[in-house]
Amino acid sequence: MKPTTICLLLLMTAISISSSAQFRKYSNEFLNIGAGARGLAMGSSQVASVNDGTSGYWNPAGLAGIKDHPQVNLMHAEYFAGIGKYDYVSFALPTSNKKRTIGITGLRFAVDDIMNTLFLVEPDGSINYNNIQAFSSADYAFIFSLAQKLKESEKKNIHFGVNAKVIHRSVGRFAKAWGFGLDAGLQIYHKKWKFGISGRDITTTFNAWSFSFTEKEKEVLYLTNNEIPVKSSELTAPRLVLGVARDFKLSKKMSLLAEANVDLTFDGQRNTLISADPVSADPKLGLELNINNVFYLRGGINNFQKALADGDTLNQKKVWIYQPSAGAGFRIGNVTVDYAFTNLANQSNPLFTHIFSLKLNMVADKKKNE
Repeated sequence: MKPTTICLLLLMTAISISSSAQFRKYSNEFLNIGAGARGLAMGSSQVASVNDGTSGYWNPAGLAGIKDHPQVNLMHAEYFAGIGKYDYVSFALPTSNKKRTIGITGLRFAVDDIMNTLFLVEPDGSINYNNIQAFSSADYAFIFSLAQKLKESEKKNIHFGVNAKVIHRSVGRFAKAWGFGLDAGLQIYHKKWKFGISGRDITTTFNAWSFSFTEKEKEVLYLTNNEIPVKSSELTAPRLVLGVARDFKLSKKMSLLAEANVDLTFDGQRNTLISADPVSADPKLGLELNINNVFYLRGGINNFQKALADGDTLNQKKVWIYQPSAGAGFRIGNVTVDYAFTNLANQSNPLFTHIFSLKLNMVADKKKNE
């Protein structure tokens, strides 16, 4: 059976299961932040055109575009005035026959130095600040990718890729979870057109939580009318991302890439442009101006939602809002530095953040080898 057929069967099976089962909405949401300043500047519309090391995140099929040398990608971002920290690293290694590429990706999103005030108040009612301790809440993901070229010609290229991901989440020493999931993706390049499909959590992703509280902590939770959590599990519903992109030649040294994605979720009605039960659709749009393969200008919009109009708390009138982004990049030899200026909220309530990422093509020095 062909890999494309297997991918489609897995997607259809997962979608049919998700329509009858109950899933935790927004489970593992940290995996939807993005990877690389290029993709974030383009409004997260990447599934059709991505062809570098960040493909392990956006669409594993894109890793097949790395065929000559290994590649390393790094990114660090801080959100909400440094409260939340997001780190991303990936390594892509093409095989000797240049038909397959192996990728390893690591993600971490964490909020550090959270104050534990469980024992702030002593039994006699006095406040003891010495009892406050700090802990971290961190989410980790490790993604192992494999991409393969199914067809390679001047007019048409077909690439297929799969991900196996391991998820670990921890809240101090109180709660920990382990999870596992699979992704699959396909890219088709036909002349100047690019098409992509990425199925995330195609077999659903299962997270198993375990909790650890001392008897004293349980007593305080009970006396303050808090529930004492026990072992639990959550499922992440499948997500399907469809994309189409096209290159426009503007001059000998300048071209424009335009891409549109639609993010389909199957876990019930969401506040998106197309909202239904069980399927909701969230469109994303992105542009990239390429100047001589050295300098890049980018822009994008995504996350269309309905929200209350500014100052209209009386009539409760809702309007459409969106999340804009912009950025730039430049390449010097084997090093590419990308920058994104993104809004975490929407155009009427801006929460902007600056994001930088680095891409390094590990090309061997031929002079040293001679």
